[in-house]
Amino acid sequence: MTAAEIAARAGVTERTYFRHFADKREVLFDGEAPLREALSTAVERAPRDLPPVPTLLSALLAAAVPRLEANRALTVARHQVISASPALRERDLAKAESLTSALAAALEHRGVGERAARLAAEVGMVTWAQAVNIWLIEPVISLATHLANEFDALAELTRHISTERDRTEDLSTRS
Repeated sequence: MTAAEIAARAGVTERTYFRHFADKREVLFDGEAPLREALSTAVERAPRDLPPVPTLLSALLAAAVPRLEANRALTVARHQVISASPALRERDLAKAESLTSALAAALEHRGVGERAARLAAEVGMVTWAQAVNIWLIEPVISLATHLANEFDALAELTRHISTERDRTEDLSTRS
C-alpha cells in the first residue's frame, strides 16, 4: 500500500500524512516519543528506595503495559508486520535503543552511575521484549504477569551469578 493510499483511507491528504510521519513505515512506530516520556517520568516517580532494576519494572508496569494491553490487536498486527521485514526490524531496534537510552538517563538522574544505569536499562529492555514476545504467544495471561515473571527469572539468574562468583572466589582463596 502506498502512502497516498494510506492517506486516502485515513481521510487526509498525502501532504497531511507526511506532516505527521516521515515515511509510511513510521506509522508503525507512532507513539514512541510519548512512551519514552512516560517511561522516563515513571522512573522519576518510582519510590526512591527501589534499586535500578525494580525501578524499571515499576516504570514498565506503569507506563508501557497499559498501552500494549489496551491495544493488543494492534500490537499483534504490528509485531507480525515488523517481524516480516528486515528493514522494519532494524528500525524497531533503533526505536528500542532510544527507549533504552531514555531509561538509562532517567536512572542516572536518580543517582545511579552511568555504567550501572546503562546496564540496567539494557537488561530491563531485553526482559521487557521477552515478556512481550511470550504475551503475544500466551495472551491468556496478562502482560503484567508475564513481565513480573520475566523480571523474577532475571533476579534468579543474577542470584546464580552471585552464588557462582562467591563459590569461585572461595575456591581461589583456598588454593
